Amino acid sequence: MSRAVVIIPTYNERENIRTTIEAVMKQADLVGEWQLHVLVVDDTSPDGTAAEVEQIQKREKRVHLLINPTKAGLGAAYLKGMEYAFGLLKADVIFEFDADLSHDPTKIPALLKKIDAGYDMALGSRYIKGGGIPQDWGLHRKFLSVVGNIVIMVVFTDFRIRDWTSGYRAITKRVYDAVHKELTGERFTGYTFQIGFLYQTVRKGFNVAEVPFVFVDRVHGHSKLGPEYIKNNLLYIFKMRYLEIINNRIFKFAAVGGTGAMVQLVSLYLWRLFLPYQVAFFASIESAVVSNFILNNVWTFSDRKLDRKSLPSKFIQFNLASSGSILIQQAIALVGEFVIGLHPLFTLPFTSILIDTGHLYAVVGILVGMFWNFFAYTKFIWKAGKPTSRK
Repeated sequence: MSRAVVIIPTYNERENIRTTIEAVMKQADLVGEWQLHVLVVDDTSPDGTAAEVEQIQKREKRVHLLINPTKAGLGAAYLKGMEYAFGLLKADVIFEFDADLSHDPTKIPALLKKIDAGYDMALGSRYIKGGGIPQDWGLHRKFLSVVGNIVIMVVFTDFRIRDWTSGYRAITKRVYDAVHKELTGERFTGYTFQIGFLYQTVRKGFNVAEVPFVFVDRVHGHSKLGPEYIKNNLLYIFKMRYLEIINNRIFKFAAVGGTGAMVQLVSLYLWRLFLPYQVAFFASIESAVVSNFILNNVWTFSDRKLDRKSLPSKFIQFNLASSGSILIQQAIALVGEFVIGLHPLFTLPFTSILIDTGHLYAVVGILVGMFWNFFAYTKFIWKAGKPTSRK
């Protein structure tokens, strides 16, 4: 039988833990071929939570206890519990589950059905049809949850998942193996862990399903959400989005292209001080080519960086590959010069630099040529290596 381990992190949950474990274990006969276990990860609760779990263990062998010597936080507790569950307990799937029964245990079979259907992770979702949050939540709590999820979807530009902050999850071992090493450091000890884990899961291409459930507020104890919840989560999502953008190859290519465009326009102005327009135009293009080759090699295609021996031959190939862009730009410049002509447009503020229609033709040619360049560079100069075949 496949084994699912429900991980319940605790800190001062003695009043809730027995009821929670009993409610979870009632689902053991409703999960088909799955064998259901519970793992309590206790952060050395001073209220005797661990002792209460030990009493339960005397009559229920499928309940396990892991004690952290110090209070480590939610994320750290889950990571330690996952390592223990997938390792010593030989779990195929683990659940994240609150100790206060805020998560509906009767949804465990439905979440496992999603895993059986081939999904890598299944989320208990409050924000799809059939889900919900407590009506008596304060406005600030509703704002944090509802608006917080909207902000995450907008920043990540990913609307496929409706409940990014849900802490009710079924996670396969393959997801854990691929993701957990990305969640190291103090940032992931708290609630940011939930967003970070899901973010890495989605970005690595795993399939995620959502199952509706109605979140229930705790009866005993108090919520452990603090002001750091907002600050840390906002810092994380904006940082990850920023890194996504600047590490995107198309963004890098565009940035290098923009730099090359500035090099071309500035050098065009300089070359035209003592060369005819067409000669100066060609010289400015070659100046931009040199700039683009260097920047693309060290930044845009840093993962495919050329070795020193291949640089001369690749630079020649780069020039040849860029010839399509050069021809495009030359053609646009020629058509512009002979059809419309070279006419002054304006002088740059606070300078004596005159901008004329020749510069406009250059801008149009640059934009059109960039489309060709990206194709040529990725297919010929910084070509991706062939994937290693798997036997």
